[in-house]
Amino acid sequence: MDNRAGEMQVFLRVVETGSFSEAARLLRMTPSTVSKLVARIEARLGVRLIERSTRRLSLTTEGRLYYERSQTLLHNLDEIERELSEGAATTGGTVRVNISVALGVLGLEPLLPEFWQVYPNIVVDLSLSDEIVDLYLDRTDVAFRVGPLPDSGMIARRLGTARRKIVAAPAYLKRRGTPRTVDDLAQHNCLGFNFRRSAPVWPIPESGRIVDRAVRGSLLANNGETVRHMTLAGVGLARMGDYHVRADLAAGRLVEVLADVVESDEEQIHAVFLGGGYMPQRVRAFLDFAAPRLQQFLSAGEP
Repeated sequence: MDNRAGEMQVFLRVVETGSFSEAARLLRMTPSTVSKLVARIEARLGVRLIERSTRRLSLTTEGRLYYERSQTLLHNLDEIERELSEGAATTGGTVRVNISVALGVLGLEPLLPEFWQVYPNIVVDLSLSDEIVDLYLDRTDVAFRVGPLPDSGMIARRLGTARRKIVAAPAYLKRRGTPRTVDDLAQHNCLGFNFRRSAPVWPIPESGRIVDRAVRGSLLANNGETVRHMTLAGVGLARMGDYHVRADLAAGRLVEVLADVVESDEEQIHAVFLGGGYMPQRVRAFLDFAAPRLQQFLSAGEP
């Protein structure tokens, strides 16, 4: 029978007491049994964890790592058992969440009523913004981000892919004509965003590489919903994630253009959160609930 968790508990008690005999006394075991258990761990791992001397015990580098990781694992086991024994209803606190406007409105908000049925004592402090926030400075627990991630000490959990599509309302295409080539974009009102770069460009895959196409338009917005609303109103063309315009395309309110010309254009979507072994239970509960459901939401549009 695999009893590595029990062995870890013995090892932690040896480290904390600094003595095989004292650990044995507290655990109601014999010192020889405790010593054999530690030796068994070392033999299985193939490394020395504790340097033994007549005066004291000291941890090796590997021993320190094993001690810290064992603490984290046993703490997580305790959290799981506590949650199951006490029930999810006892988990409480506030989870600060940042998410883009479109993904928040279409993907996350519909999940919240069910989430509160399971975790009625968790408060979700929700901020919808297409701007990139600093989790440390903004005291954010979880951020859902579209696009490339910068190198940082944060942990990222991949949720899915957003495929960018160029879309327009039928009324706009009837009035201005349908673009047939990428070069035709120069003759159209291309709606864009003001949070990515000062000069409005659309990064469009061409011949296996990304080309920044300069476009012009009458709107630069800081969120995708505003761009979508103006596109539905027939103001111009927009380049948007498929999950954002999925329902509009299905209903015929928007039409995709240049699909046979522009190569697949994708951006990854991640849940980003701060690392550390002792993630608050409220944050873990929110992530474990929301992440798989958002994955399902995003994959619904995949071919």
